[in-house]
Amino acid sequence: MGEAYFYHLTQGPLEQTLPILLSRSLDAGWRVAVRGSDPGRLDWLDQKLWLGAEESFLPHGQAGGDHDALQPILLTQGEAANDPQCLMAVDGAQVTPEEVASLERVCILFDGNDYEAVDRARQQWRDLTGAGCGAKYWSEETGRWQMKSESPAKSA
Repeated sequence: MGEAYFYHLTQGPLEQTLPILLSRSLDAGWRVAVRGSDPGRLDWLDQKLWLGAEESFLPHGQAGGDHDALQPILLTQGEAANDPQCLMAVDGAQVTPEEVASLERVCILFDGNDYEAVDRARQQWRDLTGAGCGAKYWSEETGRWQMKSESPAKSA
C-alpha cells in the first residue's frame, strides 16, 4: 500500500518543484503519471519539461499519443496508459483512495498562495486519510522541505 505525499508549494512554483520530484521518481525506477485538470495547463507543463536543462532531461509525453504505454512520464487528465507506480496530481486533480492503495506513491502538489488550492488539498487530505490511506504533509515555508504532519495508514 502506498502513501499520499502532499507538497505545499510556497517558495518555488510548480514548474520548479515538479521536475525535481519527477527525477527522483525515475531514479526510484518508477513510471509516473502527472494528472492535471486543465488541458491548457498540461500543455504548458509539457513545454516547461521540454525546456529544462539537457543534462536533466525528463522523458515524457502527453496522453493521446501512439506510445503512451511506453512513456516513463505521461501527462494526462485521467487514467494513465503507462502503468505508473507513482501519480503526481496537480491543479486540484482528483485522486482516489484506491489509487493511493495500488500505487507506490501519490504526490499532490498545490500552490500555497492560492486559497482555493489549499482548501482543495485540505479536503483531499481529509478524504484520503478518512478512507484509511497513509499521508504525509510537506511544506517548504522555511525554504527547505520539512514534513509537518503524518497520518499513518489504517488497516481495513
